[in-house]
Amino acid sequence: MTPGTPLLIATLAAVALLLFLILYLRLHAFLALLISSFSLGLMTGMSPAKLLKSIQVGFGEALGFIAVVVALGAIIGRFLEHSGGGRHLAEWLLEKFGSKLTPWALLTAAFLVGLPLFFEVGFIIIVPLAWSLARESKKSLLYYGLPMGCALTVVHAMVPPHPAPAAAAQMFHADLGKTILWGIAISIPMAISGGIGYGLWIAKRMFIPVPEIATKDVRVENPPSVPMVLLLLLMPVTRIFIATFMNLENPKADNWFTLVGHPFSALLLTTLVTLVCLGAQRAMSRAQISSMANESLAPIGALLAIMGGGGAFKQVIVDSGVGPYAGQLLASSAIPPILVAYVVATALRVAQGSATVAIITAAGIVAPLVKDIPGQSPELLVLSLCAGGTILSHVNDAGFWLVNQYLGLTVPETLRTWTVMKVITSVVGIAIILVVDWLR
Repeated sequence: MTPGTPLLIATLAAVALLLFLILYLRLHAFLALLISSFSLGLMTGMSPAKLLKSIQVGFGEALGFIAVVVALGAIIGRFLEHSGGGRHLAEWLLEKFGSKLTPWALLTAAFLVGLPLFFEVGFIIIVPLAWSLARESKKSLLYYGLPMGCALTVVHAMVPPHPAPAAAAQMFHADLGKTILWGIAISIPMAISGGIGYGLWIAKRMFIPVPEIATKDVRVENPPSVPMVLLLLLMPVTRIFIATFMNLENPKADNWFTLVGHPFSALLLTTLVTLVCLGAQRAMSRAQISSMANESLAPIGALLAIMGGGGAFKQVIVDSGVGPYAGQLLASSAIPPILVAYVVATALRVAQGSATVAIITAAGIVAPLVKDIPGQSPELLVLSLCAGGTILSHVNDAGFWLVNQYLGLTVPETLRTWTVMKVITSVVGIAIILVVDWLR
């Protein structure tokens, strides 16, 4: 064996241990990542002090950036949900698109609403529209549900400030503005191919009636105006885009565009505008605004812990020497690093179900391997991970069961519709990424 072979064997053993802890023992991903980090460090001969320092540094670096981005995004999303702005935007788009283009209207609405909202939240907000449209048109519920669900799930996996792509961008030291712009650009054909292309095709061949769960349709009185909702949705993306464009020739420039367009300041300003427009101006008291902000931050605690654990695992891979050695092997091989990232994320997704855990864990494994390979775009590597992490949603994925229940599908029907659609979007995504990488 070469001197580096034991390092690779130890890494594979640590990954196997990680999957065993999550899949068989049902241990929380945060605890599994920490245990695997300690195990890898000890197997590779790191001293106790070095191992502890490595875990501390990796955990801190991962959360130092991500915690701010995810927290601000969660507050914006919660106020948008509570105000009824997302539902109102969807209804407005339905009116503008007309009856013949209704699936496109739902896809567009879900895409925009999905920028700040988690998949599950956006799905529950918009699915009553799909129920209503299916009742009125007498068409299969898939005709409306799949375009909507596809756009939401693609944006959730591909576009920061959603947790998984944001965490991966941090681990790869990718430019977040470029990652957002590329993520949106690639997500559009992914959503169209799966939601419109396959979604409408299978809807013509499989009639799904409106389920019994569709009895409730809660509306919010006096929702915010459509221009206001669009302003809040697009404000951070627009500011980040302007800063990225102005500093295109010098991405590391230190100027006012850097400050104004940084995700911290862009999301902070949007959050403050949200608190005023969707809180204070809607007669909410200061105590109510503060309480809702607290509510929005509570659910992200587990996500932040998983992100920190992924960062710790990544840092142990680097400091143990595994990363540099595997990176040299990868650089001398004919396998494109983008495909390596995609395959690793795909394998983790299929094995344990959660796209967020798959993408963050894969980022921790792959980032050290490609760190020193010249000519690689960190943004495209991040998106290849995300494309892999969104593939093949099946029975071990909570999103699979959400769609199963709210669209009234049997398990075989969910596999034929939702699961196949997810595979199509993932394959389209990695194909586009490979073409872009080849052309640049």
